[in-house]
Amino acid sequence: MTASVIKFGRTSDFRQQLVARVDAYFATTGLKARAPARMYVKSAVIVAWAVLSYVLLYFVATTWWQAALSAVSVSLAVAALSFNVPHDGSHGSYSRWPVLNRAMAFSFDLCGASSYVWHWKHNVMHHTFTNIAGADADIELGGLGRLSTAHPHRMLHRFQHFYLWVLYGLILFKWQFYDDFHDLIRGEIGGRPIPRPRGTELALFIAGKLAFVAVWFAIPMVHHSFGVVFVMYLFTTFAIGLVISVVFQLAHTNEEAAFLTPVGSDERVESEWAVHQVETTVDFARANRVLSWFLGGLNFQIEHHLFPKVSHVHYAALAPIIEDVCRENGVRYETHPTFRAALAAHYRWLRNLADASFRPAVPGRR
Repeated sequence: MTASVIKFGRTSDFRQQLVARVDAYFATTGLKARAPARMYVKSAVIVAWAVLSYVLLYFVATTWWQAALSAVSVSLAVAALSFNVPHDGSHGSYSRWPVLNRAMAFSFDLCGASSYVWHWKHNVMHHTFTNIAGADADIELGGLGRLSTAHPHRMLHRFQHFYLWVLYGLILFKWQFYDDFHDLIRGEIGGRPIPRPRGTELALFIAGKLAFVAVWFAIPMVHHSFGVVFVMYLFTTFAIGLVISVVFQLAHTNEEAAFLTPVGSDERVESEWAVHQVETTVDFARANRVLSWFLGGLNFQIEHHLFPKVSHVHYAALAPIIEDVCRENGVRYETHPTFRAALAAHYRWLRNLADASFRPAVPGRR
């Protein structure tokens, strides 16, 4: 499937109604779509959490249990940072200043994952062609897992609902040492061409990789042996990768999300783009304020996919508005009440696709 030629159905009043209702919300409340003051405070709290955890792990901890607790804290803090700061910065929803958004997106590079590659893989491919096999890079696991019925079934997939959880934890290692270099050298992601970075972007890519080595290896080795530092790196990176992967999978790869297949010689998706985004996405745990804070609103994925340039701090308020518009227009809006329910739905989907004979209830839509 060549993502660049996929077309969506003609835009209807649905998208205009969504925009009008959301605009009315901001006009009525007097709030701004981007929320810099709230984001600055939230960012400061998360950065302080991450820095304190890092210092405790590498410069204060003297026993194994102190190191273990500090490593867990580092992992959760870095995951929270990724969900909130660089993710919003990459989408341009962190600030109205493009330079500040780019600076916040660079936080990804400090974790070893190129923010430049992330932009093309996530913002462009995933957000445009959500849940379309061969076009949405986020559901392509290189044959190691089967997330769509459009993916060919392999013998190892029979056990994917058991082993994929381990592979989720390895995803960040793959980004750090393989994907970023592979994608930029080849100038493509999943067969779709991307421009290679030049000038400032190339300098940022190189600087990001050097900063990653310094933060995760060079600085800790001032006080510890390479072996100790490497073990801590393995633990924290696996934990970060697992948390990030699971959170992103819960919103799109489950029993309720659609997996629409383009048809015809012009590879056209019947639904218009906005309807496609709603039906391929599922919210979860919307009432859990603590989880929503930690996830940077990524449990409100429908709202995020429709309005990626709106700060995530508004998603909880926008969700019932958007749900009402969907109901009025007969657009299927799905949500799981809890994180546990979303996790169970994802597991069931992996187990269903482990069976080569599995067919969704509505062919071509899941």
